[in-house]
Amino acid sequence: MNYSRQRESIKEYLMSTREHPTAEVIYNHVRESYPKISLGTVYRNLTLLVDLGEIKKISTGDGTDHFDADTSAHSHYYCRCCHSVMDLEVTPSVEQILSASSAGIGTIESASLLFTGVCKNCVLDNDNLD
Repeated sequence: MNYSRQRESIKEYLMSTREHPTAEVIYNHVRESYPKISLGTVYRNLTLLVDLGEIKKISTGDGTDHFDADTSAHSHYYCRCCHSVMDLEVTPSVEQILSASSAGIGTIESASLLFTGVCKNCVLDNDNLD
């Protein structure tokens, strides 16, 4: 794979934030340094970085993916109200993973756990949530 300053800029931005930005947010940030970069280039580089295991893609079910440079084992929380994604330190136990693996489903190479709900800020801001 050839070196790309734009790809490196995407990675650096993701590594500099605890947020879990969308491709559009990443595009807007990287465009400050590379004004001619296209959204398509950002999407292609994000896909490549995910495929290489250098970042994680978090699919929240609302059609918008979020990205995380922290590839260590951890879970995420998605607020269905404000659409933010946050890190959670809740991970399946080794026993649970081994149990799933020995259930005859095949090998497990990776796992992700996404909790969905309404974050405390949105609960406080909105008295009448669905």
